Amino acid sequence: MSRDVRNSEEAPEENDSLQLEGGEDEEEEKSSSGHRRYLTRTGAERMHKELLRLLNEERPKVTAEVSAAAAQGDRSENAEYIYGKKRLREIDRRIRFLQKRLDTATIVTPSEQPDTSRVYFGATVTLEDEDEARVTYQIVGSDEIDTAGGRISVESPIAKALLRKKVSDTVEVHRPRGEIEYTIVQIRYL
Repeated sequence: MSRDVRNSEEAPEENDSLQLEGGEDEEEEKSSSGHRRYLTRTGAERMHKELLRLLNEERPKVTAEVSAAAAQGDRSENAEYIYGKKRLREIDRRIRFLQKRLDTATIVTPSEQPDTSRVYFGATVTLEDEDEARVTYQIVGSDEIDTAGGRISVESPIAKALLRKKVSDTVEVHRPRGEIEYTIVQIRYL
């Protein structure tokens, strides 16, 4: 028996386990408390590419696989069919997530920042610690984090400490491993 739950008030409760599996919808609910969600132009383009790939390549391919598996007969014991349906739900959930993020995000082009003397969203900042070791980070949205690539969330402790600071300012960052002091060496908007 199939039932359309889109307009039902029970829909969120029935779908909670599916929506929260990937963690994306749970994060969406936490962040929908009214503050703006920012994305750099590069991050938005990356997400848009992924969305197009899922819509135009992945979903049609998996749909064809599910159709072929369904044609084999008894679906209750057909592992290919069951796995394919699960994969389709995952793809659909990711598509909805990406669409919602792209629709509601404020896109920022760092190179268009009018005040380049201070650290704001999108800035690429070179820091020097107490041991004179240098590290460079770009401050990006929570959907663009890549610590290995030097992109940190605007909500991270380091980014929060850096916001609105200038070159030569010293900031103290409270990390789980303890406090560290950084001096801002360079601010760029690429």
